[in-house]
Amino acid sequence: MMAAAGTAFEYVVPVREFPSYRGQRHFPGRWWSATDDRHVGYESWLERDHLVAMDFDPVVVGIASQPFWLSWNVGDGRARLHGPVERRAARDVAAFDATRRACGLLGWEYRLVGALDPIVTANLRWLAGYRHPRHGIPGLTAALRIAFAEAAPLLAGAEAVGDPIGVLPVLFHLLWRHDLAADLSVPLHSTTAVTSLVAP
Repeated sequence: MMAAAGTAFEYVVPVREFPSYRGQRHFPGRWWSATDDRHVGYESWLERDHLVAMDFDPVVVGIASQPFWLSWNVGDGRARLHGPVERRAARDVAAFDATRRACGLLGWEYRLVGALDPIVTANLRWLAGYRHPRHGIPGLTAALRIAFAEAAPLLAGAEAVGDPIGVLPVLFHLLWRHDLAADLSVPLHSTTAVTSLVAP
């Protein structure tokens, strides 16, 4: 088991597929991760929202979905099997506890998560539309860092640099990359205060 501690799980094939069929109550899909420059599967919009949040988090260096099965003996000769990022009913608390203990042995953190803040989630979904590196246009990037060297309203700062149609995608990309910062706990708006976190 200790050999798993050094495994780059973000590059392994998921142990389960993400099926799609008529009438299902959740919506699976694949998310292109700017962190890993690859697609990561998810089984529900809740999982997708957490993928977006992890992709946005600069501390996260890799993302894996359903990377391995964890199996253990429950004491009566039967084995249990658990996919650590799979959502389960409350009756499976024992599986969560076993997974938490196994992760702890490897120095990993294990968390069960629920719905994220809806405003932050909406803001991250919007910014994620500009996560691709193609939006990092060097000249506009430098100009925006200067425009927001001191906090300024989002649209006014963009207009100071040029036509907002061309500038705003770069501004949103810089917010995604954390080169610029704004309070994402409230809806992004034309008057949202934006400031540069990177020296011009």
